[in-house]
Amino acid sequence: MQLRGFMKQFFDSGRIRELRSLEELYLRNRFAFAVIYGRRRVGKTSLIGEFISRGNKKAIRFTATENTDIVNLENFSQSVFSVYPELSSLGCFPTWESAFVYIANQSKGEKLVVEVDEYPYLAKTNPAISSEIQKCIDNTLQNTCILLILCGSSMSFMENQVLGYQSPLYGRRTAQYRIMPLDYYDSAEFFAGASLQDKLLAYAVTGGIPQYLKAVAQYESVERGIARTFFSKDGFLYEEPQNLLKQELREPALYNTIITAIAGGATRLGDIASKARQPDSKVAKYIKNLIDLGILEKELPMFSGSGRGGIYCIKDNMYRFWHRFVPGTVTLIENGYEHIYEKRVKPFIPEYMGRIFEPICRQYLIRLNVRDRLPFLFDTAGRWWGGSPITKKEAEIDIIAASKGCMIVCECKWQNEAAGQRVYRDLKEKAAIFPDREVYYYIFSKSGFTESLAEEAKKDERLTLVCLDGLFSGM
Repeated sequence: MQLRGFMKQFFDSGRIRELRSLEELYLRNRFAFAVIYGRRRVGKTSLIGEFISRGNKKAIRFTATENTDIVNLENFSQSVFSVYPELSSLGCFPTWESAFVYIANQSKGEKLVVEVDEYPYLAKTNPAISSEIQKCIDNTLQNTCILLILCGSSMSFMENQVLGYQSPLYGRRTAQYRIMPLDYYDSAEFFAGASLQDKLLAYAVTGGIPQYLKAVAQYESVERGIARTFFSKDGFLYEEPQNLLKQELREPALYNTIITAIAGGATRLGDIASKARQPDSKVAKYIKNLIDLGILEKELPMFSGSGRGGIYCIKDNMYRFWHRFVPGTVTLIENGYEHIYEKRVKPFIPEYMGRIFEPICRQYLIRLNVRDRLPFLFDTAGRWWGGSPITKKEAEIDIIAASKGCMIVCECKWQNEAAGQRVYRDLKEKAAIFPDREVYYYIFSKSGFTESLAEEAKKDERLTLVCLDGLFSGM
């Protein structure tokens, strides 16, 4: 399939909700203001480009750079003159306000998209730009049919300085979109000819970031793509985590140390701070920034009444994979050794995938939930761990999806043996920890199920078995 055809298919599945919403905004006969944000490489600019290309919409597209405000205004002026050249002899508008007034006058009620990408770069050199745009919206743009889009990768800036209560633009937006990574199902679109296990592996190392998926997909196999992108000096993902931290954060070395500590098994604040050799209070602040970026997350046991007892883990699969395998192989990579994946990575992939399989299965349940194809509509889902009052031992449930009075409990098995009756018995024993709930059981298994368990599922309407085929069928 040619790239254009594939990308259209991808947008029709992975980003169809955002495209439809933007189209609805565009078709209104009045001004609209959309804020689009998300981490780098997640596909914000591509989404806007696809939206504009569908129907050949008239658009002024501008990407701010890390430059002076004057240079950015000059570049914006050229973007405007490429669509409305009547005053192009000016060379540059004297102010941002005059540029927007000109756009409003020239559009004369026609539908027009005005996109300002990398908006945080613009605001960095012109702190008053949000106030200027707010003034233009209130005085001029609101009387047009323009769709204004502000887009940015700096999550904290977009949430606080554009969407936040203190922002001059607060209350002006018509819609906001936080563009998230793809889930396992939509990520698989990039690997049509791959096996189901390889499709899940590709998701497990890229975290569903479209640009990373494309980088891996350009090779003849998923494993070859991983080997070339992560474990060669010229690989696209070899230095990616370090580069992203440098772009987003000050003191990237300390942030990297924190992520490395968590990847190495430190999950509590005190343990992470000890490994980083920094005060708990400082590490807590840095961890919060990494959570805001979507790199880390704090996981609490389901039904936890407070924030206590939580653990920190790496949420972003690309960071998880990179910190698990790349640092220990840097010398080999720099020396040009070509078989790092086969020798140092592949033997440990089953162990690595076992941890990723749980969130994949959770995504499967979420997909069914929004399609109303589960026994009940659940409100929350997560993992549970703690002491069992029944066995008097520590216990863990891979996934619990719950609403008032009902819950689904799940076991996720990424192993070479078929899951059997014992897995089901153990799951029911753990579920008994939570009495007075209507319980349904889901067992996910990479290698399928024993004949006896399959027969049990036919008779037991509360038991559902899901193999790898099931993760991809009927969605």
